[in-house]
Amino acid sequence: MIRKRSLVRRPLVRRSAAVVASGAAALVLAACGGDGDGDGSAGHGGHSDATASASSSASASAPQGQHNAADVAFAKGMIPHHRQAVEMADLAPGRARSAEVKELAADIKKAQGPEIRTLSGWLTSWGEEVPAEGAMDHSMHGMDGMMTAEEMTELENASGKAFDTAFMEMMIKHHEGAVEMAQTEQADGAHGPAAKMAGEIITSQSAEIEQMHKLLGKD
Repeated sequence: MIRKRSLVRRPLVRRSAAVVASGAAALVLAACGGDGDGDGSAGHGGHSDATASASSSASASAPQGQHNAADVAFAKGMIPHHRQAVEMADLAPGRARSAEVKELAADIKKAQGPEIRTLSGWLTSWGEEVPAEGAMDHSMHGMDGMMTAEEMTELENASGKAFDTAFMEMMIKHHEGAVEMAQTEQADGAHGPAAKMAGEIITSQSAEIEQMHKLLGKD
């Protein structure tokens, strides 16, 4: 009897072990299948979807605050550019003969003065240095339509019709440079308000370029 019990129990032990082993193998296969199926598994795909969702959410909340190197370059370049335009416009009241040139100069000053303050505020909020006033205004001459010191002196020494002509010819070149800078900002920048300002600069200064060409054509 004792021998028979021993024989009966052995198959049961072997069968239980086989069931456990089979179950473990099934678990391993299931785990491998879940990990390995990178193309369409719910587990892996779910992780990607969650990551994509998080990225999408982050980018959706970022636009107003984010900026990049193109935005910084736009602000740092446009500040001295606008300062020089205002400096040129300040010469008109006492030197220009044409009422239209005087009005144009006043419009330029009225538009670009506030933009300088806005651009400076962006740079400060981004932890960037605002371009210093003074000599730096002329340090960019030859680039983006900036006037040289000699050209500015020529304008300061002109009056009457000669001033009107020189002012408009120089300002056309100056505006064309600003439009190019604004187009670069629109193409490469990330800061929404800067792109909006760039669009306004393109629209207003392109219209002023056209106006000055017409006024020059009257002479």
